[in-house]
Amino acid sequence: MTFWREKPLTAMSESEWESLCDGCGKCCLNKLEDEDDGSIHWTNVACRFLDHDRVQCSVYALRRRYVWNCVKVTPDMGDRLVWMPPSCAYRLLAEGKDLPNWHPLVTGDRESTIKAGMSVRGRAVDERDAGDFEDHVVDWPGAPVDAGAPASQD
Repeated sequence: MTFWREKPLTAMSESEWESLCDGCGKCCLNKLEDEDDGSIHWTNVACRFLDHDRVQCSVYALRRRYVWNCVKVTPDMGDRLVWMPPSCAYRLLAEGKDLPNWHPLVTGDRESTIKAGMSVRGRAVDERDAGDFEDHVVDWPGAPVDAGAPASQD
């Protein structure tokens, strides 16, 4: 069943909602906001709790206790997900788009995001080692990307 095509985000169960995460780790990258125009500048600086090999938060259940500005993404956020990467399933579905062909729900392979080169594995720096975040501004997580062809419509 392709529940993500059949249900609105707000009707998904918790397990369905959590399964939308493709495991890219891009949401764990620090972002800088321009005070003048509100634009977001992405860095390759990852939260200290990102496990760079597994590309997962090492304290996921307690992350908001340890990181004051870690945002819990919820189904009712809809159009407020502009700070998420353009390839993020939560953002794509909120924008009325489909999942990309490399998404684990499409491929059945939990490693497909990494295999497709869509994760931060090998591309991120731990925030404790980064120094000045402004020296780490990149365009790859936030730039409009061809996230792969949409999944087939079955």
